[in-house]
Amino acid sequence: MATDNQFDAALGRVPSGIFVLTIGTGERATGMLASWVMQSGFEPPMVSVAVKQGRYICDWINEGQPFVLNLVGEGQNQFLKHFAKGFEPGAAAFEGIATENCRTGVPMLSDAIGHLECEPAGYVDSGDHRVFLARVVRGALVGDGKPMVHVRKSGARY
Repeated sequence: MATDNQFDAALGRVPSGIFVLTIGTGERATGMLASWVMQSGFEPPMVSVAVKQGRYICDWINEGQPFVLNLVGEGQNQFLKHFAKGFEPGAAAFEGIATENCRTGVPMLSDAIGHLECEPAGYVDSGDHRVFLARVVRGALVGDGKPMVHVRKSGARY
């Protein structure tokens, strides 16, 4: 039987992409790093994304607010540095970051390798996270950059 350390190490090796989830409009717009994202349907196109319980962004998605998943490419570490700290409600989350608004007014990162515009469709609580299911209503890939992949040392923490 594996020890907790062996279990945590094995769970941490489950790879995931790196995304910046953007939500809100105008001065209320914000963003956060998201790594627990995956495609979860073809017809209609769906994704799932896990957000830690207690984050105000979790409440916004729960209210049905649309959001954008910006695909971070290999070598785009500037996004990790910028969004890793998180932002308090009302804080300017995009200073120094080029953005453009999607049709719903949610900012998209101009330099990301792509984006997916999403509309929440449901959720399930999973321990300390809420897993949202969302319809992908629009999206685009910019160029042929490779997505950044994240592998953690431990499955017990980010």
